[in-house]
Amino acid sequence: MPERTVSQSMAQRHVISVLPTATVHAAACVMMRTNSSSVLVIDTNKTMLGIVTERDMINRVLAKTVDPSRTTVAEVMTRSPHCVNPETKVADAVLMMIERGFRHLPVVSTDSHKILGVFCLRDALPREVHAAVNLAEFNEQVNDALG
Repeated sequence: MPERTVSQSMAQRHVISVLPTATVHAAACVMMRTNSSSVLVIDTNKTMLGIVTERDMINRVLAKTVDPSRTTVAEVMTRSPHCVNPETKVADAVLMMIERGFRHLPVVSTDSHKILGVFCLRDALPREVHAAVNLAEFNEQVNDALG
């Protein structure tokens, strides 16, 4: 079976976004309405500034008792997130997530730099996650042997 790309595996094929001035509460409402676990922060020029995920909201807002109705997404977003192109293999994207500790990757076209959506760890099949975990373990063993 051929390896899938992130473009082929994305559950949502449209961009869920808010302006940087949106409150965390408003972003959470957008995420709930669209059944999404993240929202991109995009300015009026369609430039991606960051991403806010459910995990960000828990760790940076709720756990710190920050008022979500008075806090903008610009204050809690992950700025300049790592991105992948639509042809990136799912196992490679999952490996990047494992090694860098995040669960969402914006997908941006290589040629036009157009934002196509967000690849989420939930979009990967178990065999793709397993392949990435095996590769991460191999990389760790190689680094241990060399270091």
